[in-house]
Amino acid sequence: MRKIILAILGVLFVTGSVFLGNYLIEKNQKPKPRFKKIIKTVFVENVNNTNIPIILNANGNLTAKNKIDLFSEVQGVLNTTKKSFKPGTKYYKGETLLSINSDEFNASLKSQKSNLYNLITSILPDVRLDYKNEFKKWESYLQSFNINKPIPKLPKFSSDKEKYFVSGRGILTAYYNIKNLEVRLNKHQIRAPFSGVLTEALVTSGTLVRPNQKLGEFINTSVYELEVSLSSEFADLLKVGNQVELTNLNKSKNYTGKVVRVNGKIDQISQTINAYIQVRHSDLKEGMFLEANLKAKSESNAIEISRKLLVDNEAVYVVEKDSILTLKTVNPVYFGAEKVIIKGLQNDAKILSQPLPGAFDGMIVKINKKK
Repeated sequence: MRKIILAILGVLFVTGSVFLGNYLIEKNQKPKPRFKKIIKTVFVENVNNTNIPIILNANGNLTAKNKIDLFSEVQGVLNTTKKSFKPGTKYYKGETLLSINSDEFNASLKSQKSNLYNLITSILPDVRLDYKNEFKKWESYLQSFNINKPIPKLPKFSSDKEKYFVSGRGILTAYYNIKNLEVRLNKHQIRAPFSGVLTEALVTSGTLVRPNQKLGEFINTSVYELEVSLSSEFADLLKVGNQVELTNLNKSKNYTGKVVRVNGKIDQISQTINAYIQVRHSDLKEGMFLEANLKAKSESNAIEISRKLLVDNEAVYVVEKDSILTLKTVNPVYFGAEKVIIKGLQNDAKILSQPLPGAFDGMIVKINKKK
C-alpha cells in the first residue's frame, strides 16, 4: 500500500512539474514582432524618343577683335593733346592719340627741302641751253615749290638723256631722302585707326619718348572674340557661321555669337581644337568670362536625362507593371556637364525622373501620380 501511494505521488509530481514548466515557458515567450511592409514612392516620366541636339559646352575670356599696342617709331617729348592720354579715354577714328614734339625733325626736313631747291635751281641754266623744251616744266616746278608744304612730285622725264642728267646732279637722291623724312615726320602724330577706348597708358605729357618704346594699348569696343577649346572628335562638326548661345558667369544675361574661325590644327597634348566666336553687345568688356553652348549635331531616337539617374554609366531604372523597379542597360552617346544623352529605351517606358536612394533591381515601388 505504501508503495502504491508513493508511485501515485511520483506520477502527480512529474505531471505537475511538466505543466508548471510549460506554463512558465509560455509566460516568458514574447510574441514575434510584425513589421509593416514599406513601399517607396517614386517619380517617373514617360520616355519620348526624339532628335536631341548635342550642345558642346565651353568657356573662355573675351578679347577685342581689333586691338593694337601703341609703339613709338621716333624720338621726342610727348605733347599735350585735347584729350588726356589716360585709360578709359574714348577716341574716334582718325583722332590724334599721341603727339610727339617734331620741331627739331621739322627743321631738319626744311633744310633738306632747301637743299633740293638749290640743286634744281643750279641746273636750270644747263636745262635752258641743252633741253629747251623741258625748261618750262622745271621752272614751273620751282615756282610751285613751298618749303612748308609736302614736296611736289618731280616733273616727268621726257627722255633717258634728261633723266641721266638730272640724276647725275643728285636731285633724285635728295628728292627721295625728303620723301622718307616726310613719312617719318607723320609718325610724330599717332592717330586712332578705328573708334575705340584706350585701355593702357604708359606715358604722360612731357615724357621723353624713345623709338620702339611701348606707349599704351587701344581697343575697339564694338566687337569681341571668344576663344574656346573643344574635343577633337567634334572637329568635323564645327562649321563657320554657326550661331552660338553665350551666357555670363552667373547666367543672368544671354548673348548670341557666331563661329567665325576654326583652327585647322589640333593640340597634340590635350587633343582639343580651338574655335573663335564673334559677338557684339554694348554690355561686353574685354576680359569678361563667358560660357558658350555650341550645337554640334543631333542624335535621333534618344532622350536627355540627368547624369544622376545613370547607374554605372550604362543603365537606368525603369518601372515595369507599374510597381517593379527594373535596371535597363542603355547606350550613352554624349555626356554633358549635368545631362547625358542616352539611346536604347522604348517609347512610353516609365523612367525614374529623380534618384531613389537604396534602389535595386526587382524592388517594389509605387508611382506618384500627382502632377
